[in-house]
Amino acid sequence: MRINNNMMAMNAYRQLGITNNAGAKAMEKLSSGYRINRAGDDAAGLAISEKMRGQIRGLNQASRNAQDGISLIQTAEGALNETHAILQRMRELAVQSSTDTNVEIDRGALQDEMTQLVAELDRISNTTEFNTQKLLDGSFSGKFQIGANEGQNIGLQINKMNAANLGLVTTNSIEDGSTTGNTNNALLADGIYTLDDSGNIKDTQGNTVATFADNKITVGTTDVVTLTKAALAEGATITISGNGAKFDVKNSLAAASDSNNLGELAPGKYEISGKNVIKDDKVVGAFDGTEGSKKITINDKDISEADLGFLANALDDGDSFTINGSDVSSRANAEGSITTINNAIEQVSKERSKLGAMQNRLEHTIKNLDTSAENLQASESRIRDVDMAQEMMEFTKNNILQQAATAMLAQANMAPQGVLQLLR
Repeated sequence: MRINNNMMAMNAYRQLGITNNAGAKAMEKLSSGYRINRAGDDAAGLAISEKMRGQIRGLNQASRNAQDGISLIQTAEGALNETHAILQRMRELAVQSSTDTNVEIDRGALQDEMTQLVAELDRISNTTEFNTQKLLDGSFSGKFQIGANEGQNIGLQINKMNAANLGLVTTNSIEDGSTTGNTNNALLADGIYTLDDSGNIKDTQGNTVATFADNKITVGTTDVVTLTKAALAEGATITISGNGAKFDVKNSLAAASDSNNLGELAPGKYEISGKNVIKDDKVVGAFDGTEGSKKITINDKDISEADLGFLANALDDGDSFTINGSDVSSRANAEGSITTINNAIEQVSKERSKLGAMQNRLEHTIKNLDTSAENLQASESRIRDVDMAQEMMEFTKNNILQQAATAMLAQANMAPQGVLQLLR
């Protein structure tokens, strides 16, 4: 018999240590609810779980992003709902003014209301905001992040919905094209600029940003736009788009009078085809292309190219121009304005339809994101979470083993005492 090395006690002690560690881990898992509390519990499982957690939290945030996008769209669409209501009233006024049961004073009152309605369209376009971002002034072009990973987004651009862009201002759209400025660092940012009576080009805040002379719009010493058709008049608007790459000119028309016969031009698009003037696929007038005295004739009344806002000898066969107006001060103009307002209503309807389609898409996106997050959460739970019943069973087993090992260690410690019997 040997007493220096009690192998039974050493074995029982080792087993008790193992059981204690196992019991401690089981207790940790039961108290935290997680199967994996540290990388040592399951290194690969921890890596997979953390990756899934990133996806789950990203999907949940993407779902909130999509809901914010819907809120933005609803704000814009709600404003356009009122725009539609205004346009319907404007159309009603145009129809009312188109009948000759009205006299001049009646049409003056109708025109006063029409002017106020056009101003309100501009106010709605300029002031509708979401989170301080303008929505209807043409500046909003953004992306909604609707996924957990890079590049998972959708874009939305809302067109400018003011009176000018809806064709409700008395101007003549003559010329568009590419700018000649440095479009990589746009000299004129995208937006609408107006020509004043001093030859200055001003932005919507009234700041002078360019000058106009010799049919050229110049920023500093760089000619940004060179016009070949339009002879800009005071009040003309220049729209810059495409990150400074494109321009569009709407020339301000001189007030209609008996001398220039502009009152004969109902709103709409006119095309020069040979010696004819075409509008709505119908011949509505004649074109005289004689150099130095080019003109069109509508209702037997002559309108010079200068009064139309063209440069000298710039109006040729194949050219077109668009009269934009919401004038109800005369029967002919009011009748033409019906079509113009109809076009504006269709334009707003198209924009609202686009916004509605995007909203419906985002609603489906939210459902898909929530389903994906839920399924990933279930997968992550199977990897990370502890099975409480199984772990309780393991804890109970370890608890019993601890008690048994402790008892056996006590017995093993008493075994060497048998040596003392040899001394009797």
